[in-house]
Amino acid sequence: MREIALVYLDRSGGLQKFVHDCKKYNDSKQSYAVYRFLISINPSDIAELDATLGNYILHNPIQAAQIFQSVCFIAIKTLSLIEQLQTEAQISVLLKPTHLPPLSSYVLSLSAFPFNYTSQRFYMSEGIAIAMGIVTKYTQGARFLCTGETCPFSEGFRYIRVHMPGATESATVRNDFVCSLCSSPLQEDMKFRVLGDKQIVEMIDAKVLNALKGFSSNKSHFRIQTLTVFLR
Repeated sequence: MREIALVYLDRSGGLQKFVHDCKKYNDSKQSYAVYRFLISINPSDIAELDATLGNYILHNPIQAAQIFQSVCFIAIKTLSLIEQLQTEAQISVLLKPTHLPPLSSYVLSLSAFPFNYTSQRFYMSEGIAIAMGIVTKYTQGARFLCTGETCPFSEGFRYIRVHMPGATESATVRNDFVCSLCSSPLQEDMKFRVLGDKQIVEMIDAKVLNALKGFSSNKSHFRIQTLTVFLR
């Protein structure tokens, strides 16, 4: 699937954009713990190229991103695109689909029951934003070092933590991580912390408009539930 992913990036123009993004990182004088890449993908085009990879992206996007992460790392090392990059863990890939299949199973309905949305895959959802919070910062990535002076992991980029979709802030940064080699506590190297913007939006199903218009339903009782969305 790595070969197919590379072929798709080359044909879609994504590889050219990736090289351009790498050049900006390489030309920057700033040191990075995490190099973040946004890759736009067309699920239909990938499915035509390889159905297995297409389905994998649609239903296992987090694992599929790891395939593109590996491809990006090999490309950077082969073409010497970012001299400062040391490990594959320093690469963070976010897959952004241009669209999803027009099927009901890909629509996140706030009024359907039971909710049965247990998989961490892509869904479409439409609604009305009724409240928006201010833009705040969150940790996209961080570098940790072993506090053991003689431990080989007391330097380098062995311990890189990257924010994953659905994770809380404490899953990326906290003070109880330990070294897998010597069990010494890990300490964050603050100068390598990578921050991003996040905003919380309260959304409600568009069907609420029917209730506000005095729409009469055969159901004697109905309930409208809001949904909290994290924009990162």
